[in-house]
Amino acid sequence: MNYIIAKLKNDRTRSIIFMIIAALLWSTGGLLLKGLDLNPLAVAGSRSLVAALLMLAIIKKPSLKFNMYKLGFAVAFAATMILYIAGNKLTAAANAIMLQYTAPIYVALLGAWFLNEPTSRLDWVAIFLTVGGMFLFFLDDLTPGNIIGNILSILSGVSFAFVVMMLRKQKDQSPIELVFWGNLLTAAIGVPFLPGSAPDRSDLVMLVIIGLFQIGLPYVFFAYGTKHVSALEAVLIPVLEPILNPVWVFLMMGEKPGRFALLGGFIVLLAIVGRGVIITLKVNKHRKDIQTAYNKEPPL
Repeated sequence: MNYIIAKLKNDRTRSIIFMIIAALLWSTGGLLLKGLDLNPLAVAGSRSLVAALLMLAIIKKPSLKFNMYKLGFAVAFAATMILYIAGNKLTAAANAIMLQYTAPIYVALLGAWFLNEPTSRLDWVAIFLTVGGMFLFFLDDLTPGNIIGNILSILSGVSFAFVVMMLRKQKDQSPIELVFWGNLLTAAIGVPFLPGSAPDRSDLVMLVIIGLFQIGLPYVFFAYGTKHVSALEAVLIPVLEPILNPVWVFLMMGEKPGRFALLGGFIVLLAIVGRGVIITLKVNKHRKDIQTAYNKEPPL
């Protein structure tokens, strides 16, 4: 009994750490992509090709058996990658990031129906604070933007929500294999645009680095992390990505974030960490109650 309780605790803790590592690696994207002047679809496809090769080296022999959920994940994954890139191209970068990270709202609305993971009052408070904090974080950079770009960015948030929910729906399957097929589909769509961008050697080297460290490795951690956290947690924790992005810019280029950005970032961190602490305390109390009840049971 003690072993089971300890294992459950360790699995959840490990999954949360994996999610944080994924967000940390994703957050390097803004810095790594600055030097590339290529077709956005070519960038999306090329980095996903590198990521797919990394995942193929891990899984070695992917299963060719498909079902509607496996196919649905691949489509949702490719849509997230491409819609975000396209939205980012057509509207302000802050708009694209802000609108994509409305994903927790869609997970909260659909999670109970799709995954039987109901949304609690605490969850809604965390979502409200997170989205509000994100708004403050990007307040100085948000603009009305291009309506088509904004719509594409909203759709990227919807598709990202389905990426998380599809992973959770198949949590007993190989998550890394699902992400492999998603990256492969993205590569099939985007790589044909690469020759038209005429990349030089430094571009190709940067695409390999981005594919490995900004898409490949973080999605390995993210995929495994979804096995032992709820869908809402899996979509709330990655919100750390845009909050961490300016940290790298500050460290490397000395650009200081504004007061609203600092306040927004603090609110987002408070919402995510606070929710995690409250849930952990509740889970630990529940486990303690189970352990107490077990110890009181008379021996057979």
